[in-house]
Amino acid sequence: MPSTKELRAVLAAFAVTLPLAMPVPSVAQDSGSTAATGSDAAGSGAAAGTTAESGAASSVDTAPSPADAETVVATVNGVDITLGHMILIRSALPQQYDQLPPEVLFQGILDQLVQQVVLSQSHEGDVPKRVDMALQNERNALMANVAIDQFLETAMPEDQIQAAYEEKYGNAEPEKEYKARHILVETEDEAKAVIEELKGGAEFAVLAQEQSTGPSGPNGGDLGWFGAGMMVPEFEEATMALEPGSFTETPVQTQFGWHVILLEEVRDQAAPTLDEVREELTMELQREAVEGHVDALTEKADIDRSGAEGVDPTLLTNSDLLQ
Repeated sequence: MPSTKELRAVLAAFAVTLPLAMPVPSVAQDSGSTAATGSDAAGSGAAAGTTAESGAASSVDTAPSPADAETVVATVNGVDITLGHMILIRSALPQQYDQLPPEVLFQGILDQLVQQVVLSQSHEGDVPKRVDMALQNERNALMANVAIDQFLETAMPEDQIQAAYEEKYGNAEPEKEYKARHILVETEDEAKAVIEELKGGAEFAVLAQEQSTGPSGPNGGDLGWFGAGMMVPEFEEATMALEPGSFTETPVQTQFGWHVILLEEVRDQAAPTLDEVREELTMELQREAVEGHVDALTEKADIDRSGAEGVDPTLLTNSDLLQ
């Protein structure tokens, strides 16, 4: 039989291996259906006891018992299940479980953990090789994350953030932004007819409201401000070739149809302030710092990869080796 330590490792490393003893809420549920789901779950199976207990407890105003991660919530044949085990399961659940009441989640998670321990204890023989190796991999991954968090505990110096900002934005050439309108139609002939009307003095915004099939039509074809790379290439190239106040005198074709484009204004895109990009720069600096830290640790470590020489890479898909 696996030891208590092994069972705890299994519970901590693997969040969900059995279906939760409660319904999976629909993402589109409203508050009314959520409440109904909660009551249904509480009224079935092991949760029925919880409902009865909550009914009895409602008549007595008692404060919850103080608890921490080591608080034992259940014992199965001498193996403790703690609040910490339950928290790990809860943190791995999909977001739709947030709709369920805490008491329903609590009972469902506890039921699942009890089932996991009971099934684990029913296994006869040694821990399978694949389980043992999976636990080793999971432990290494978790501890690697702990080590990274520990390495990043020291706040990134402000002067490094400022230097990164100056390097990235200080001397950068300002990019252009364009403010334009367009009229989208289905055929080239329709676009040519629009161009003739514009040459005759028709107002662009009015024609867009009357004839454009695009979503901006009701707003006079207004596309607002946009920069390079935000429009499909054919549209972008035609827009950038215009002078402010002019429109395309040749229809522009894209995958959406045929366009007539009016360029209203051009401006330099202002560089973002330090505060606007502080988080982005901090993350970039942290990533570079972690990469350097890992490289330094790897350089100092005694690593022998000779065992990998001659191993057929296709064996990575041979799960029979784990039996």
